Amino acid sequence: MQATVVDFDPQTRSGSLLRDDGTRLAFGAAAFDASGLRLLRLGQRVHVDHGSDGTVTRITLPTMRGDQEFTSDSP
Repeated sequence: MQATVVDFDPQTRSGSLLRDDGTRLAFGAAAFDASGLRLLRLGQRVHVDHGSDGTVTRITLPTMRGDQEFTSDSP
């Protein structure tokens, strides 16, 4: 799913996101650290991975999702 960054605290590496349906999601340092990102900005669109309990497990940019495979002949 995708969401928009509502707030992000670089000190704690945690913040919250707003899904397109208006649901607010909080995320902790573990989800941010799993992303490989260094910073998030207010209003930035992100892709959200979550566990079966709905907890945010990873946040990535839509253009750099880790579940995609790239090959040398990819466009």
